[in-house]
Amino acid sequence: MKKLAALALSCVLLLCGCTNSNQSSTDAVEKYGSDTLKLYNWGEYMGENLISNFEKEFGVKVIVEYFDSNEMMYTKLQAGDAYDVLVPSDYMIERLIADNALSKLDKNLIPNLANLAEGLQGLPYDPENDYSVPYFWGSVGIVYNHNNVPKEKVEAEGYNILKNTDYAGKIYMYDSERDSFMVALKALGYSMNTDKDEEIEAAYQWLKELNDTMQPAYDTDEVIDAMMNSTKDIAVVYSGDATTILAENPDMSFYMPKEGTNIWSDSMVIPANAENPKLAHEFINYVLSYDASMDNTETVGYASSNQEVLNEVTGQGGIFENNEAYLPRSGYDKDEVFEDNLVLKQKLSELWIKVKASK
Repeated sequence: MKKLAALALSCVLLLCGCTNSNQSSTDAVEKYGSDTLKLYNWGEYMGENLISNFEKEFGVKVIVEYFDSNEMMYTKLQAGDAYDVLVPSDYMIERLIADNALSKLDKNLIPNLANLAEGLQGLPYDPENDYSVPYFWGSVGIVYNHNNVPKEKVEAEGYNILKNTDYAGKIYMYDSERDSFMVALKALGYSMNTDKDEEIEAAYQWLKELNDTMQPAYDTDEVIDAMMNSTKDIAVVYSGDATTILAENPDMSFYMPKEGTNIWSDSMVIPANAENPKLAHEFINYVLSYDASMDNTETVGYASSNQEVLNEVTGQGGIFENNEAYLPRSGYDKDEVFEDNLVLKQKLSELWIKVKASK
């Protein structure tokens, strides 16, 4: 009898659970017009509980697809694929705005905009956050083994430490034409957004000389494990990846050169062809909340767009308290944000192939 009673109770609870779930879904449809959100994001770029908690709290389903480059994302949009929220980078947002491919945000539906970190306010590609809301941000800098490369030398030479032959065969360059040319242009004192042929040529020669004399390894995500294992002494790395490296290997340090660097941001936007804009606004607002932002930054290691979270994780006792790579530099006049320039990007892509092919 106890077994039958227990079985009966289980059935009742199961039915109740189904009823609550269905009711929640019905409420979501009534409130947002849909109970399903389509998100297009970078891979391994979300907190462990971000999606599941959002689904539970708002009674919805989230379909997540992943891209590995802004250009891949852009191509799918051009082909007519529909998503409710995208997370592109700064220069791509500039392009999407110019293409009239984004919906203007209803800020009344995003009260958590008040939580935005100071360094993310007034960004040049969308100064009033009319179309975008920052998700993560960071910089590009140099990770180095301070046992083998003195801090004083790194600070004195800046990007030119990458051409110091004392470290030939011991460096990683990020396999990205835009970031690598940024390094060269900044080392030469030029803007990373220059379109002057003579400056681009000088940067090409700088990178070619580095390739010819330093035997650099060109890598992307693999550099994280390599530097955690002290495979080489110096690497050009995104700050979030550097945060992970420093957390795992106490022999590593991080430096943002005085010549300036790329301060990048990835932001949430709603495409013009989004099928569920109300639910998209709810998701964007949710990501800016304390709990969601904390989950994101603890899991991924990139700097949060939430000021309270930034303060907590870098403050006394915070998980990134002594991690010099975590918090991007803000307000430094030599730092820049990438601008969208298709002609320049194509030119750098062609030159980058030549750099790596040179001997």
